[in-house]
Amino acid sequence: MKKVEAIIRPEKLEEVKDGLKDFGIYGMTVSPVMGCGMQQGKVEMYRGQEVKIDLLPKMKIEIVLEDERVEPLIDLICEKAKTGRIGDGKIFIYPVEGAVRIRTWERNEKAL
Repeated sequence: MKKVEAIIRPEKLEEVKDGLKDFGIYGMTVSPVMGCGMQQGKVEMYRGQEVKIDLLPKMKIEIVLEDERVEPLIDLICEKAKTGRIGDGKIFIYPVEGAVRIRTWERNEKAL
């Protein structure tokens, strides 16, 4: 099993979620996060003064799934979240040792 974390633009969340539903993924965790990368924030005017905003709002989607579904999932997220501009986000993949569904005590893939 693997955990896939995708950091995406907030405006792309619904499009990605719709794609995940079509892919057969209904269980996910979504969190609002702040971050920076190559985009390096942005400069805005506030009361006539330039203000640099270093951290920008993003959305983090976390999904745990079977190993063989990871690559198609990555392709789907990239397709749905891409704008072609700096700041589209990143995807991270982690190994998962196990999972337990609390309600039934099912383990690993059965718990997904």
